[in-house]
Amino acid sequence: MEAKIYKAVIFDLDGVICHTDMFHYRAWKEIADSLGIPFDEEKNNRLRGVSRMESLEMILAGSSVSYSRREKEAICARKNSLYRSMLKSMTPADVDPAVRRMLEELGADYRIAIGSSSRNATFILEKIGLLDMFDAISDGNNIKRSKPDPEVFRNAADMLGLSPYECLVVEDAESGIEAAGNGGFDSAAIGDAKGCARATYRLDSLLELPAVLGRR
Repeated sequence: MEAKIYKAVIFDLDGVICHTDMFHYRAWKEIADSLGIPFDEEKNNRLRGVSRMESLEMILAGSSVSYSRREKEAICARKNSLYRSMLKSMTPADVDPAVRRMLEELGADYRIAIGSSSRNATFILEKIGLLDMFDAISDGNNIKRSKPDPEVFRNAADMLGLSPYECLVVEDAESGIEAAGNGGFDSAAIGDAKGCARATYRLDSLLELPAVLGRR
């Protein structure tokens, strides 16, 4: 593999920096139950990296009832209200101290950014005490297309004034790895994304990232 010198690292948020997947599951489960649609953790995993409305469309595929756009928007708003209520319980203790130190160290030598489909990224970062650590935040509020479209990562790179070639994307979802590849970014896969063939690197832990960046 050709040695590269990266200038920035773009992190997905949920599942990489912190973990809110259970909150998503509990909120979507409550919505699905109210609509009489079977929903479990396996189905919830398919929603990772997908926008709120697209997630709802995937859930509604299991329903025989048709919903108007206005009704779908109301359902999404209710889901987000449930989710944000659960997020209020988050604190800086929800971030591994070793991950926090690693981010602080990376920030001394690299630009670091968030590339997340979530519209709650800033709120979550505030709750866990990491908001001021990132140079740019590209999230669901400034994109029109969800992963595997690369828009969220390209926006992050643009905010940093860098090209995709100069940035490494860190992702735990296959859709995120695909998005990185589609946008011309190298990627480091952790968690469920490690099996994705398009990943440039595969990590067992986020703490291995400095070693990857040291490959020059």
